[in-house]
Amino acid sequence: MDFPLLIAAVVFIALWISVFVGTYFRKRIGPLKSDERDDFGVVQGTALTLLGLLIGFTFSMAMSRYEQRKNYEEAEANAIGTEYVRAGLLPDADAIRVRNLLRKYLEQRVLFYTIHNERDLDQIGTSTAQLQEDLWSAVQASALSQPTPVTALAASGMNDVLNSQGYTQAAWWNRIPLEAWILLAAIAVGCNLLIGYGARRTSFLFMILPLAVSLSFFLIADIDSPRSGLIRVSPENLVILSETLRSK
Repeated sequence: MDFPLLIAAVVFIALWISVFVGTYFRKRIGPLKSDERDDFGVVQGTALTLLGLLIGFTFSMAMSRYEQRKNYEEAEANAIGTEYVRAGLLPDADAIRVRNLLRKYLEQRVLFYTIHNERDLDQIGTSTAQLQEDLWSAVQASALSQPTPVTALAASGMNDVLNSQGYTQAAWWNRIPLEAWILLAAIAVGCNLLIGYGARRTSFLFMILPLAVSLSFFLIADIDSPRSGLIRVSPENLVILSETLRSK
């Protein structure tokens, strides 16, 4: 599902073939009788309505996941920025260390959104995990040596930073289930079979529904793919925060 253009091309070809398969069955079995056409129209209309509803529902699923990824990017930037300020509550040496680590951590989080090579992403994941351990160790040391409400506040903020990364990763893994794609494709194929079977003659108009459905599949897959396609979540808040911290 990470190649929206390929999905659109495959779906268009499959649906176009489905129309001609339906036409083939019409020629083999025989055209619909006049008294059967009304009943067939009801079945065909119901199937097309169901297809439209499922496409709309799937699009809604993709959009909700896209918005969730955007919201978590914003929340992660807020958590890092807040902890950068709270680091000033720690002893000077620890505050300097935590802030330096937060700058490096922020760079890795920006790369998480902008890098798409799998090998580089693995390296980013390793670096992020190591920085998280270093950040927590730095705050933990101060919290244990000086267990005060002030240091507890800094430790709580660091906990939010680490949790926000986990929420972001979970949101990027939260994709439309493969079973939903299979069901949608099966109903789309069935609808085009019905169109081919119920048509009185072959026409170029048969391309309209396959084209419309394939474009719908492309848009849904594009929105649902975090790292591929045209529509992606941009780390705008993280980049702005990075530039702000770099100027300090």
